[in-house]
Amino acid sequence: MTVAARTLQAQRRQRVAILGGGFSGAAVALHLANAIPGGSVEIVVFEPRAELGRGLAYDSLDPAHRINVPAARMSLFPDRPLDFEDWLAEHDAVANDPAARRPDGSLFPQRRVFGTYVASRLKPHLDAGRIVHRRTMVAGVRRSGDGWMITDGHGDETRADFVVIATTHPAPQPPRHLQARLAGHPRYVADPTLPNALAAIRPDDRVLIVGNGLTAADVVASLSLTGYRGSILSLSRRGLRSRGHAPDPQEPFGDFAISPAKSAAALLHHVRRTLTQAETAGIGWHAVLDQVRAQGRTIWQALPIAERRRIVRHLRPFWDAHRFRVAPQVEDVLDRAIAENRLKILAGSIQDVTRDGDDILATFRPRGCAPETARFDAVVVTTGPAHGAILNSQPWLNQLARDGWLTADPAGLGIACNEQSEALGEGSAAEATLLIAGPLARGTFGELMGLPQVTEHAVFVAGQLQSKLVAHQICRP
Repeated sequence: MTVAARTLQAQRRQRVAILGGGFSGAAVALHLANAIPGGSVEIVVFEPRAELGRGLAYDSLDPAHRINVPAARMSLFPDRPLDFEDWLAEHDAVANDPAARRPDGSLFPQRRVFGTYVASRLKPHLDAGRIVHRRTMVAGVRRSGDGWMITDGHGDETRADFVVIATTHPAPQPPRHLQARLAGHPRYVADPTLPNALAAIRPDDRVLIVGNGLTAADVVASLSLTGYRGSILSLSRRGLRSRGHAPDPQEPFGDFAISPAKSAAALLHHVRRTLTQAETAGIGWHAVLDQVRAQGRTIWQALPIAERRRIVRHLRPFWDAHRFRVAPQVEDVLDRAIAENRLKILAGSIQDVTRDGDDILATFRPRGCAPETARFDAVVVTTGPAHGAILNSQPWLNQLARDGWLTADPAGLGIACNEQSEALGEGSAAEATLLIAGPLARGTFGELMGLPQVTEHAVFVAGQLQSKLVAHQICRP
């Protein structure tokens, strides 16, 4: 045990409150519990779900929902990349899911299985009381002396020395004209991530999906698994379909960190040049994008704010389509639906919608063409999280913003923080006792959506907390 750790253990107990117990919050709690002496700091995680670590992604009971990267690249521990795969073998966790294993031996289990893995790694700390799960929503957070007071959904109050915000992104925001015209329709699905959201869609319904990312792919896969045989039009502004994985594993190719680009245009030019070099060498585009992702923090932090905004505004849809790849099982469903002419992917925009009884008349303009009107039985919105609306998504976040403790990050991707992950409030003042964890910090850290990067950031935040707890304890009377 280090001198710092012995000092921490000798002093009175402090408390860290983590607001949100999905993967990001659970990973911070786990790594902090592993880093500090047992019992010297209380870690309280506020999460209404029954288990920590599941969040929206890994709480799904839909068998069509699978992890979208191989199990060999999913782990809670950066220094043990095969931990999840080893856990799967130890628990024979895919014995009843033969579709999880691909012909090349890679595993793509159902998402809920990964949630079970995370919960199992947290269980020893929960059983020992080093991590406390408060199964409730957060109702309010306010400054209290040199710490914070959290009011939960039961009206109880918890004082904390440090707070970590690890809540999820807001649900998709449906286009206003859709919401105004279709609210209350029995087959208008504004948020397909809710349990049984697709249950009202009938086997032969004509379905319009607004958006065409990973959630749209999940919708198609989920419907297919229920025996759905109708027709689907998936409409998005650019008509970009989420890509699949490389047929064969490849090492990341190129280098974007030695002399990182200073503008969006220079970065795009560098990526295109590297793609050409890779093609000449017989290497696929996946390897180049994997390198961009791996070096994402260095790339992002070298860009001025104006250039980050330019990337978000103009290039993010292209990045998302190539970066966030669908599981092979889902890709097979999409390919089959397209081949059978049951799924059409179109670039265009919704012009208007009206109701004719239970029929939905949608007028849309395909890119470069005249408007068309078609009848649908159901509309599903899959436009993705409303990143820019995070501070208005929950009352306690909005109150912290009004009190000057939080601001939106200038790129519109989450909550502003500095390179120590400390929240930036009014006037860009950093608050050392209020930290941002997970994808909400990606405006500062860049690529923070993939699980390996989220895990690394959780380790980083836990390390920051460990240092702060030691310093805070030494300074206290």
